[in-house]
Parts: sequence; structure tokens; C-alpha cells
Amino acid sequence: MDRQTLIRAAIDALPASYAPYSRFHVAAALLCKDGSVYTGVNIENAAYSATVCAERSAFFRAVNEGKREFESIVICGGINGEITDYCAPCGVCRQVMREFCDPASFKIILARSEDDYREFTLEELLPMSFGPDNLREPHRKT
Repeated sequence: MDRQTLIRAAIDALPASYAPYSRFHVAAALLCKDGSVYTGVNIENAAYSATVCAERSAFFRAVNEGKREFESIVICGGINGEITDYCAPCGVCRQVMREFCDPASFKIILARSEDDYREFTLEELLPMSFGPDNLREPHRKT
């Protein structure tokens, strides 16, 4: 799938965002290695800690469907749903990405439009990260 199509999927999902408190609407489109795409939007809650970001919404939908291998994610958003600047993922979302993605190869695309975007690896946005490999038993030499 080309970048513009994935960006368009995120932009098209933006109106479904539920952000009555911050008015900062965010949408994401997650590309799985098998070519399937899962969109997500932020869903706010009056008890702010119960809010879910667009990126986690997309990841959780995909994981719920059995997906475990991901290639890239597009993120877009802005006040009142108007995209005016790049919208980077929060720290919690970066950590969720780290759970499922290779930091060196997973691409995070911050988009203002189909032709105006910036691309980063997860490793660039979350250096020296803690992930599943940190919890594996070390190999012991005998």
C-alpha cells in the first residue's frame, strides 16, 4: 500500500473521533504486514484517565483480530478536527508500539495531508526503549 492511501485512511477516520473535552481530534491508520489496515480514533472520557488514544485504538482493534505483525502507522489530528500540524504519538502509545513492533523498522508517519508528512522509525521516537526482549531469559554459557 502506498503512503498516500494509508494517509487518506487516517484522514477519513478523523470525523469518528470523540473529543468533547480537549476538542483535539486524532485518527490513526495502522498497516499490518499482511496488507490489512486498521483505523482508530481517540475516544475521550470525562474521567480523563479512561481516554484512549487513536494509535492504541488501532493497535487494539488489530490485535483483537489476531494481527501481530505491523509495518507502519499514520497519525493525524488537530483542534476541532482540523489538521494544521504534525501530531506525534504520546509516550504510552509509543510503548504500545514497542510491544508489537521492531523499533528499527516500524515506521511512524505524521501527516498533515497526503503530500505533507514526516516519517520516523519507532527507534527514533523511542530511543533506548524497554520491550519484550528485555524480559527474556538470558542465554547462559555452559
